[in-house]
Amino acid sequence: MKPESSAAGISREVASSLVLLAAAVLALIFANSPLRESYERFFATHVQLGLPPFALSKEILHWINDALMVIFFLVVGLEIKREALRGALSKPAAAILPIVGALGGMAAPALIYTAINWNNAEALRGWAIPAATDIAFAVGVMALLGNRVPPTLKVFLLALAIIDDLGAILIIAFFYTSELSFLALSLAALGIAVLALLNYFNVMRTAPYLVVGAFVWLCVLKSGVHATIAGVITALMIPLSSPTKGVDGPLKHLEHALSPWVSFLIMPIFAFANAGLYLGELSTNDMLSQIPLGIAFGLFLGKTLGIYGAVRTIISSGLGEMPHGASQRQLFGTAILGGIGFTMSLFIGLLAFQDPKLTAEVRLGVMAGSLLSAVVGYLVLVTSKGAPPVGSEKLQ
Repeated sequence: MKPESSAAGISREVASSLVLLAAAVLALIFANSPLRESYERFFATHVQLGLPPFALSKEILHWINDALMVIFFLVVGLEIKREALRGALSKPAAAILPIVGALGGMAAPALIYTAINWNNAEALRGWAIPAATDIAFAVGVMALLGNRVPPTLKVFLLALAIIDDLGAILIIAFFYTSELSFLALSLAALGIAVLALLNYFNVMRTAPYLVVGAFVWLCVLKSGVHATIAGVITALMIPLSSPTKGVDGPLKHLEHALSPWVSFLIMPIFAFANAGLYLGELSTNDMLSQIPLGIAFGLFLGKTLGIYGAVRTIISSGLGEMPHGASQRQLFGTAILGGIGFTMSLFIGLLAFQDPKLTAEVRLGVMAGSLLSAVVGYLVLVTSKGAPPVGSEKLQ
């Protein structure tokens, strides 16, 4: 899921984005074809795992969103830890730009959505939907540009998207949580303590972390907090390296092993299951209603203004520097790409609303805002000039 400088790395990012796009398009085709009822019935089918009284029974859609996506969040957590310890976020001077950009890129879309939906208490539950950036799509679109975009800008976008995901995870934990089971939370805390002990004693095998992580997931699932949080917590406990042996820990290996599965299987399955928008019942009023407008404007305008405005302010103040070799126009185009919300925006939208009519409006707004951000961002970047002359990187 992370961009690489090699041609193979770029090809992988492009390929994973195309697979994700194909899955979303296929979902739209199924949802608007004679197979629509079969498509919806399949994802509403209940599947039971385990034997009573220790059995879990959920719809296939819920298994995808509550269990399969845990692996996606596990990889996100691994990326966050690696970047914080050794990557683009390990040095304060390098981290300040994506951190501030991500904060601005979360605040501005939420404010725009809230302003548009201010008089609708139910719709306000979706305030965080446009605050998220889709790593795969955003980095994939930039990867299509190849050498037209300097590597530093790709690193900036990846770091920004990772911080953005961390923000989305915190939002899910604090604002989209149902009634809490303190017994389940206590058991989850016990599991987390075991994970911390494994880390403390430098356990370098992956299996113990995954087994205890599965226990934490089950407890969090029963607690009322969204289960995907367990994936992130488990990831943060997995060692990056051994301080005593001076060798790499299981984190890097696990991330590399899981990333292809997440990029080419889990995220496409999520897209296919959740992007199916039936267009036959959508009227002009639905398309122009508050929720889809708030999401679309939040993603396209809010992300652009929030990211670029925050970053420009930091650079102008002298607290941060332009990514080396990048022009202001390229930075602006990158900010626009931050408005590709897709996976995370859909995920938050499905947590915010259960009414099928409202979730349809969420899908419409997310797709409209993400598509507009992808197309306009790509056009801005593909028509950008080359790197500015040496010495002109800082904004005056």
